[in-house]
Amino acid sequence: MRRTNIWIGGALLAVMGAIALLSPYLAQADPRALSPASRLLPPSATHWFGTDQLGRDLFARVLWGARVSLLVGVSVAILSALVGTAVGMLSASSRGLDAVVMRVMDGVMSIPAILLAIALMAVAGASVVNVIAAVTLVEIPRVARLVRGVLLSLREQPYVEAAVTVGTSQPMIMIRHMLPGVVPPLIVQATFIWATAMILEAALSFIGAGTPPSTPSWGNLLADARALWQIRPTLVFFPAVFLFVTLLSVNMLGDGLRDILDPRQRPEG
Repeated sequence: MRRTNIWIGGALLAVMGAIALLSPYLAQADPRALSPASRLLPPSATHWFGTDQLGRDLFARVLWGARVSLLVGVSVAILSALVGTAVGMLSASSRGLDAVVMRVMDGVMSIPAILLAIALMAVAGASVVNVIAAVTLVEIPRVARLVRGVLLSLREQPYVEAAVTVGTSQPMIMIRHMLPGVVPPLIVQATFIWATAMILEAALSFIGAGTPPSTPSWGNLLADARALWQIRPTLVFFPAVFLFVTLLSVNMLGDGLRDILDPRQRPEG
C-alpha cells in the first residue's frame, strides 16, 4: 500500500508537471486573449473547456494555471526546507539561541497562516514572487521546529556522543553525523508544505490578495467563476478538479514517503 501511494501520487504529479511544462504547446490559444463575442461558450471542439465571461479560452487558462500552482508549491517547499533547516540547526546548537529563536518561531506560528499571508501580501503587493515569499515565511517555523526536535533527539545517540568524545567540532558533528538524520522527515514535511502552499496560493488568489488577476492561476479562475457557477458550472469544475488532483497526488506521495522513511508512522495491519 505504501509503494502504491508513491507510484500513484508520483504518476499523477508527473502528469501535472508535464501539463505545466508543455502548456504553451498543449494549449494553442492565448490564455489572456479577450474575445467578447465568444464569452461564456460551453465546451466544444474549438474551446475544450468553454470560455469565461471575457471570452478567454478556459482550457488554456487552466493549463497555464498549473504553472503558477506548481511553481509556488515547489518553490515554497524548497525555500522553507532550506531556511527552516538553517534556523533549526542554529537553535539546536546553543541553549541561549534556542530560547530566543524558538520564541520567535512560536510567535509566528501563533498567527493563523492565512491571516499572516494576507498581511504580508497587503504590504508586498500582488505578484507570484511575493506569494512565494509570503507563504515561505509562514512555513519556515514549522520546518525549524521539526529540525530542532530531530537534532535534539539525535544529540543523545551513542555515535554522536562518541564523536564528541574524540574531539570532533560541533559544526562537523552537526553536518556529518546529525544532519543526515534530518533528511528523511524533512523530505516528508516538504511534500506536505508543497500541498499547503498550493492551497494558500489558491486561497490568496481567490480573495484577490495573491497573483495578479491578469495571471492565470487556479485561485483566480475560481474567483472569476464564483458569480457565474450557476450559469456555467464548468468554469468552477475544471480548475477545481485540476487543483484537487494535484493536491491529492502530492499528499499521496507524502503519505507513502512518510510510511517508508519513518517506520514509527506506519499504520498497523
